[in-house]
Amino acid sequence: MSARALAGIDDRLTLPQLRALVVLEDNGPLKLVSPAGMLDVNPSTAMRMTDRLEAAGLAARKVNPTNRREVTVRLTEKGSSLVGEVLTRRQAEVDTLVSRLAPHERAGLLPGLRAVAAAAEELGLTDRGARWPATGEAGDRLPFG
Repeated sequence: MSARALAGIDDRLTLPQLRALVVLEDNGPLKLVSPAGMLDVNPSTAMRMTDRLEAAGLAARKVNPTNRREVTVRLTEKGSSLVGEVLTRRQAEVDTLVSRLAPHERAGLLPGLRAVAAAAEELGLTDRGARWPATGEAGDRLPFG
């Protein structure tokens, strides 16, 4: 879904680059080495990715004036806009899929998604602050629906 949403906006951007943009969107300006750990890539890979994102106008670097060895990277307005558009398109695709399920199928889906969300939270893999409903009633709405 993310690949389709991204391709409809910018077919030159890769999914790993989109992940880097989302990390910057979620975490604000970061020291240049921080995204490597968050993306589980080598620092040199993160540096090359930052070079490409900066060349595309999606990210920007800034030298810390009090410590010139420290460089931060942040999302530009263009980068933030792109992330928002991709996530909105992805959300629309998920909404379309979920809307095709019968109410009893959606109700059955909810406990499974809660279990996946709980496992992701235990592993520190939560995404964009999504919160799941506390009850298992059939009328519950999923955070993406």
